[in-house]
Amino acid sequence: GRSQVAVPSTVHCDHLITARKGASEDLEFAQNESREVYDFLSSVSNKYGIGFWKPGAGIIHQVVLENYAFPGGMMIGTDSHTVNAGGLGMIAIGVGGADACDVMAGLPWELKMPKLIGVHLKGTLNGWASPKDVILKVAGMLTVKGGTDKIIEYFGEGAVHMSCTGKGTICNMGAEVGATTSTFSYDDSMSRYLKATGRAEVAQLADAIKEHLCGDSQVYQNPNHYFDEVLEIDLSSLEPHVNGPFTPDLATPISQLKQLAEKNQWPLKIEAGLIGSCTNSSYEDISRAVSLAQQVSEKKLVSKAEFMINPGSEQIRYTIQRDGFLDTFNKIGATVFTNACGPCIGMWDRMGAEKQEKNTIVHSFNRNFAKRADGNPNTFAFVASPEIVTALAIAGDLGFNPITDSLINSEGKPVHLDPPKGFELPPQGFAVEDSGYQAPATDGSIVQVNVKPNSDRLQLLDPFPAWDGKDYNDLLLLIKAQGKCTTDHISMAGPWLKYRGHLDNISNNLFIGAINAFNQKADLVKNQLTGAYDSVP
Repeated sequence: GRSQVAVPSTVHCDHLITARKGASEDLEFAQNESREVYDFLSSVSNKYGIGFWKPGAGIIHQVVLENYAFPGGMMIGTDSHTVNAGGLGMIAIGVGGADACDVMAGLPWELKMPKLIGVHLKGTLNGWASPKDVILKVAGMLTVKGGTDKIIEYFGEGAVHMSCTGKGTICNMGAEVGATTSTFSYDDSMSRYLKATGRAEVAQLADAIKEHLCGDSQVYQNPNHYFDEVLEIDLSSLEPHVNGPFTPDLATPISQLKQLAEKNQWPLKIEAGLIGSCTNSSYEDISRAVSLAQQVSEKKLVSKAEFMINPGSEQIRYTIQRDGFLDTFNKIGATVFTNACGPCIGMWDRMGAEKQEKNTIVHSFNRNFAKRADGNPNTFAFVASPEIVTALAIAGDLGFNPITDSLINSEGKPVHLDPPKGFELPPQGFAVEDSGYQAPATDGSIVQVNVKPNSDRLQLLDPFPAWDGKDYNDLLLLIKAQGKCTTDHISMAGPWLKYRGHLDNISNNLFIGAINAFNQKADLVKNQLTGAYDSVP
């Protein structure tokens, strides 16, 4: 085997931190609970030349955008939201662990040649609309299957005037329409972001070959000739969207949300608003959200719903703390969780969730399938921009439209929220004391990697026996997945994440969320030997 990985590789510890009380307590608990896993990942990274980002350093996709993504590059990652790096003009694709191992070992990687979808963004965003609303609109147009085996490229005037991190948000949620990846042409916003994140040399190189990091002019002048499918969105008239519940492609303009919610009897009272995650935790996102939080005291309002924040990286957290944003959020009762995935992937120990009461939450994450955030099948989760999430949390009402509606303040007076304002990049620059990065050892041969034989978290795999040349024949079909079958249905996250390093244990999670076409139920299959029905594993 190799003494080091064949390509630049990093490991990120963002999935195993449960959101409970707040950043410091939750991180300490996770470090104790998962010490065995973290020590293993740290040592194996050290041994094989892999960069290691410690627990609390941030979410992989935000960290990658800040440190590794670059225009014109190609990257794979073991998470569907790897596509976030398309915001910096990369071809970034989410893959399974086996594919990643092949690449790290220097083997070729291939996939079916994808088709191309072009999304022409006309006009410019204004007011309450944000890049998140672009992808929420696209999700409604394409559905969760419409991007399968396709690459989406965004172009046009609207793309040029959008921030780099805004582009990342759009690419990130391309996963929710099934796209292989999404991307943008290189432009000045990417150059500015590279310089702001300490990569001026990369920006200089990209600027010198800018014409080669975008499509030819003929492509954008006649897109129908070059793309398999073309969508058009006028950003100047784009309305904020709120998608859900239970699927990210049920797209509703906010002006129609109250009527639709009442018609479908969705709970109007909002219990919690959550912002951040890999999808929306840029400085721009947080600065626009904090401009609304500031208005709570200025306009003598009282925020009605719980409010929680998952910063995408330690660099983001440190910078927004320095600039006073966290103090403002604290004044409306916000809880800041660890720089990790948290509630977005079901790592949320939400008080009362076990009662399975019908309730509504709004978040700026990417997925909202049943039980995903808190394990409660009766939590109606809606996806929106950080700005809309903040406004709805302040109002505590799913039917509130901040563009047209007023709120009654503590003096009994009606007041309107001013449209959000923010900064593309921090005026004082990014800052961080300890990013959480551990460089690999210069000589990994002396590093020992130990796994306890009786561990239920880690399992070293023995080589599979050589194939005997015989195929299995006449096998019986136990389950056929019906309807939407995403990675959440195939292998849901939440409490199962701790077994990702143990093949036998994580296999007990396989397809337990999928609806069985043979009986219309989840986690119920027929034992062909006994005739009895039981759990899938």
